[in-house]
Amino acid sequence: MRLRRRLPRGLRPRLLLALLFTSLVTLSIAATVLLSPLPDRLREQSATNLRAAVLATRPAVEKAIHDQADDEFALQQVSEELRQRTDGRVILFGPVLPGDVLYDTSTGASIRGATLTSLHTQRTGTTTTNINGDVVRIGVRLFSEKGGVVGVLVVERRLTEVTTAVDQVRNALLAAGAVGLLVAIALAVALSSTLLRRLGRLRTAAVRISQEGIADAPLQHDSGRDEVGDLARAFGRMQEELRRQEQARRSFVATASHELRTPLTMLQGTMELLEEDLADDRLDIADAQAQVARARRELLRLSSLAGELLDLSRLDASVPLRSEPVELGELARAVAAEFALRADERDVDLEVVPPREPCWSRGDPDAVARVVRILLDNALRYGPRGEPIGVTIGCGDGRAYVEVADRGPGVHPAEREQIFERFQRGRSASTAAGFGLGLAIGRELAERMGGTLSLAGEEGQTGTRFRLALPVAEPGPEPAPEPGPATARA
Repeated sequence: MRLRRRLPRGLRPRLLLALLFTSLVTLSIAATVLLSPLPDRLREQSATNLRAAVLATRPAVEKAIHDQADDEFALQQVSEELRQRTDGRVILFGPVLPGDVLYDTSTGASIRGATLTSLHTQRTGTTTTNINGDVVRIGVRLFSEKGGVVGVLVVERRLTEVTTAVDQVRNALLAAGAVGLLVAIALAVALSSTLLRRLGRLRTAAVRISQEGIADAPLQHDSGRDEVGDLARAFGRMQEELRRQEQARRSFVATASHELRTPLTMLQGTMELLEEDLADDRLDIADAQAQVARARRELLRLSSLAGELLDLSRLDASVPLRSEPVELGELARAVAAEFALRADERDVDLEVVPPREPCWSRGDPDAVARVVRILLDNALRYGPRGEPIGVTIGCGDGRAYVEVADRGPGVHPAEREQIFERFQRGRSASTAAGFGLGLAIGRELAERMGGTLSLAGEEGQTGTRFRLALPVAEPGPEPAPEPGPATARA
């Protein structure tokens, strides 16, 4: 049966294992790099120091051999001084026989290794350094004043300090490694506790959003300047955006429910009355025509809502728009003609001010016409009866524009940007029918064509003036076709 290794679950044990593994690998590499060459380097350094001491003492030993006839203790004195200086064994061999020992500071001990070093020094004629384990031997030839070889000086020393130093370094490294591992564990626990606590707050907020909804979950705040802090702030911005969208959705549902219920109720009542009149054979033609007219207006309201929702869905689906030259003067006059009957009903004059010469822009003709319709619809809906509505077309500063101005109550300064958001309506629109989608659709269409849709008037100015600005284009081969009421929306 194959056993599977059970890996720790959770971030804390993984972070702890990662830090411990990193620490162990680092300490292992440091120990390998430091301890492996350390004994050899220490032996070489000790041998170099011993060689230097022997070479420095050689003249004194040579002189003591020369003066031995007059002072029998001179050779012994020099050898003992060298022994004390090097803390080793000093052996003087004669020039003829390997076993001819002139002096040995440690009698009774084996001289086999020193004899071999002496023979090698005599044979090669050079200073010999022989390292065998923890024992180092230095052999140098001794010369007389006439240049003849009078003997070989061999100094033998055990490198016990090398072993001691290596053991001390190893023990210190092990102690430092143990302390480092403890520090790594403490840091892992501290960091994981802080990190998991911050991530836990985000997880709790996410669970509350999924269980209780976005409206009841508290906003997340984290002042940390790291990735978790960035994640918390992004999560907070997402909450705010979701709350805004949820509020807009609820507002839209409430508005749409009201706006749909009113025309549907009126249509149902009208159809029931007409059905009763037809069943009783007492149909009043004038009253029936009035009821049909009211039903027609309610059907137009339903059609307008369906069109706005269709436009919104196409924008969200990123349906591509055309990009071609559009003559704004002709297009604005054609769109204004569509609203002539509605303007007559409100006793409003639509004053189209054409440019002095054709004004060409680049965009989608259907989308441009749709934006102009939205602006004219707003002007007729919120402008006062009997007051004219101006439509101005012009070019300047690399932009072609269409302005629609009315003499209505205007837009409150705090709502100059809010009215361009989805499902948002200004204060002056509270009594008028609508869903708060027209200007949002118009701005998105303008931006997708590389233009802008904005309020052109200043704050506090009487009336409302919207401006659609688009990039200027070279004249096309022929004017854009006049869009009719049945032109497909963008």
